[in-house]
Amino acid sequence: MVSQDVVVALKLLESPKWPGFARLSEALGMSLSQVHRSIARLSESRLFVKSEQTIQRANLARFIVHGLPFAFPARLGEVTRGIATAWACPELKDTSLSSLVSDDLAPVWPESDGKIKGRAIEPLHDGVPIAVQSDKELYALLALIDVLRVGRAREREFAEAELQRRILNVRS
Repeated sequence: MVSQDVVVALKLLESPKWPGFARLSEALGMSLSQVHRSIARLSESRLFVKSEQTIQRANLARFIVHGLPFAFPARLGEVTRGIATAWACPELKDTSLSSLVSDDLAPVWPESDGKIKGRAIEPLHDGVPIAVQSDKELYALLALIDVLRVGRAREREFAEAELQRRILNVRS
């Protein structure tokens, strides 16, 4: 697997039916061939069932919570402009996550048109900053994943529980 596969899987969670390769490609800022390869890898990893064209939610939740932080680690980098992620994500402001964090500078996905200044964190795929602008649930899921990747123990614990809840209960 590569990190973009996780982004594709998360996007498929919210689709009640198969959206098609072209629509996925457009929504995620990926080429058609990238999406095709991601689906093949997700299928091989038993996270996607081709015959049903669906994500295996329980398997995906297990992988994200227990494997992703080790497979795709991150660290907070230099101060830059960007789009808020992790605990600074506006889609998570109504959760108790913000009360667990005391950092002054928000984690951000670097983006020249970004509205806030914070510490850089590399997104799982280059198209993430564009994809989240029109998809609030994808934004929240990717931000929670970033909490797993760079957060402290209490923050990660919250993110694990919230990811499990959202992945297993996102629109079906």
